[in-house]
Amino acid sequence: MTTQTAEAVPETVRPWQPFRCRVQALRRLSPSFLRVTFGAEGLRHFADNGFDQRIKLIFPAPACGFDKLPVSDRWYSELRALPDDERCRVRTYTVRAVRRDLGEVDVDMVIHEPESGCDAPALRWALGASVGDELVLLGPDARFGGVHGGIDFHAPAGAELLIGGDETAAPAIAAILERLPTTARGRVFIEVPTAADALELDRPPQVEVHWLARGGAWGERLVPAVTAAAEGLDLTPQPQEVDEIDVDRQLLWEAPEQAGACGAYAWVAAEAGAVKSIRRTLRRELGLPKECGAFMGYWRAGRAAD
Repeated sequence: MTTQTAEAVPETVRPWQPFRCRVQALRRLSPSFLRVTFGAEGLRHFADNGFDQRIKLIFPAPACGFDKLPVSDRWYSELRALPDDERCRVRTYTVRAVRRDLGEVDVDMVIHEPESGCDAPALRWALGASVGDELVLLGPDARFGGVHGGIDFHAPAGAELLIGGDETAAPAIAAILERLPTTARGRVFIEVPTAADALELDRPPQVEVHWLARGGAWGERLVPAVTAAAEGLDLTPQPQEVDEIDVDRQLLWEAPEQAGACGAYAWVAAEAGAVKSIRRTLRRELGLPKECGAFMGYWRAGRAAD
């Protein structure tokens, strides 16, 4: 008679864990979106939290791959201290889907023309990716009993939703819509490079989704569409003082961990300059309470990520 034993759980389970995995599949969803399916036995412990769950993709260093990737609690500061060619690059993405039973995680990556002078390790990796390539996902560990963090969508039940983003936020918006209750209502605006980038999304029947094909500068269609929709929200005009943020020097990330009693709730993530403009209108001019909205500059035009 044999006795089966459960897989050992580490004595100390961290909320976030580096998962070493390999590319299982690559699927081009549209001209601007590439879906990468990562697979590994360890991904059976990857938490399926949904909504806009952020994770980190860690790309191999030019000189040594992942050989010198630190694993301590101070891994990021130790990583930054390494010589440039030995330092793995780290970029933030959103989980698109988790299949724990198969040990698989989907991440949708944006494919675009690289900006002159900007370091683009994620884009270079995506353009050259092949099945079998190794990567490290830093993400939530399902064995951790507390709150993982990395989710900024906290709409209260019954609130009218206003969601806006560009292509970098499209995966997060898609994941948010899939987790909403069927009674949810609101409007969603997604600005993308071309009309061919509009994707079919699962959504509640009372949530409208509008894809906006960009004609030129980032935010040129997103900003007026979201601000016009905001004027139709049921808000009590309470213009507020809003901190001015220099998006060329500071991170624009205003995302309360818990929403208040909100009749309307906004979630906006895009190029930082566009988000700054939308935030100013919704909060300062229309009086959206701070606890009723999340405004996140996912990236800044002309500036490479750290």
